[in-house]
Amino acid sequence: MGKLIVTEFVTLDGVAQAPGGPDEDRDGGFAHGGWQAPLVDQESGGVMFEQARRMDALLLGRRTYETFADYWPNAPQESPFTGLLNGVPKYVASRTLAGSLAWQGSTLVADDLAESITTLKGRHDEVHVIGSLDLLQSLLRFGLVDRMNLWVYPLLLGSGKQVFADGTVPTALRLTESVTYPSGTLHLTYETAGVPTYGSLANEE
Repeated sequence: MGKLIVTEFVTLDGVAQAPGGPDEDRDGGFAHGGWQAPLVDQESGGVMFEQARRMDALLLGRRTYETFADYWPNAPQESPFTGLLNGVPKYVASRTLAGSLAWQGSTLVADDLAESITTLKGRHDEVHVIGSLDLLQSLLRFGLVDRMNLWVYPLLLGSGKQVFADGTVPTALRLTESVTYPSGTLHLTYETAGVPTYGSLANEE
């Protein structure tokens, strides 16, 4: 069985909306789009690419898929991500998209999500998810996430869509790697570890 690996770019106060550009997602009047760009350096960008190039399938939610499909087919060829994302098989989980998908190599996943993603994990070694915040909640609910790469940036935005929003299923995580970059960006790698355990910090007589 392959692994499902989630990558999220998130501020210190949990915002993950529109990291890539001003017009990526203005829902709710979000005015901070493109907040990630000034903090990506050559070293951290290289790590992101090395992680991404291990995927042999990309799974996206509808909104992230539409953003990617609008940009990457015509993106600059000098970016190493251009060939990677255009060439890898892509799956989009959506109940509202219909018909053929314009981005070459894309397949619609509209049936039972848990069953469909389990099938994908059996077909591929590494299925990667980028962004796709609503989809992430469903993947956690069904216990389908194996690893999370969280890139935490030294920013407080105060508003915007949260990476772990209301409805997130309680999930225990195991930290497997932690790297800090000169910009103050923190890269945390977690594996899912079942459900949380609980106790008490109260002094026992």
